[in-house]
Amino acid sequence: MTKLYAEVNGIKICYEERGNGFPVLLVHGFTGKKEDWIGQWIPLSKYFHVIRFDNRNGGCSDRPNIPNTLELLADDIRGLMDFLKIDKAHIIGWSMGGIIVQKFAIKYPERIEKLILINTVMGAPNEQAVEILVKNSLDELEFRNKNKEEAFWTSSRIGYHFKFRKEMEANPNKKFYGLWSVHDLIENQNINPITQQDIINQSNALYPPNSYDDLKKIKLNTLLIASSHDRLTTKNALIELEKIIPNSRLVIIERAGHNSPISRAPEINKIIIEFLQE
Repeated sequence: MTKLYAEVNGIKICYEERGNGFPVLLVHGFTGKKEDWIGQWIPLSKYFHVIRFDNRNGGCSDRPNIPNTLELLADDIRGLMDFLKIDKAHIIGWSMGGIIVQKFAIKYPERIEKLILINTVMGAPNEQAVEILVKNSLDELEFRNKNKEEAFWTSSRIGYHFKFRKEMEANPNKKFYGLWSVHDLIENQNINPITQQDIINQSNALYPPNSYDDLKKIKLNTLLIASSHDRLTTKNALIELEKIIPNSRLVIIERAGHNSPISRAPEINKIIIEFLQE
């Protein structure tokens, strides 16, 4: 599929579009890229006009050497919607994408029809947590540059439930759900790879977190999706968000890790589609 570019806030944002119907924007997480939505991209496009894009400092988008902020990343979403002449959309954020989307909902609630937050938190609890995340990400990047496949399997211990990981190891060439294979995941991870400076610039947006007072102001119809065995953004974080965001409801995916939108794609897609079609 041809990659397209939007002039947004002085940079080029790389995006792709698929399908017809009401627009749905997919916002990826820390050190990620639009291809991370491999489990949702085709299935959701059968019902909606789906837009996935690379955040600044990632994928095919421009990578200015400027520390990111949640405000800036939220403004990028608004700018992309303006460029595409989309007044209102369903917005889905996963992991750090969920943190960004929270800020977008706080700043631009009139641009959102329904909000979905997947495996996310309010933001980093403190600067030390960001430092640890950056160090781990830099170490993973160094490892990936030496051995892409081994680095994938190492990181998969955190991203996937151990039973599903065993299934992937036993069937590395299998096209899971007809959507992706382990080879696809490894390949996507290494296309337009992240750099050390990108990691540092992106991490700046993780702290300070979104505030309780601001999140309480979100009146949008909101779906929260947590995963029972998520070790990065625990289900307790989503349980807390459900208490804070007034019009929200929580679904917990059992026996799933942080990458449940990939490993449990059919189940999560069904939940998303039913919520958006209500």
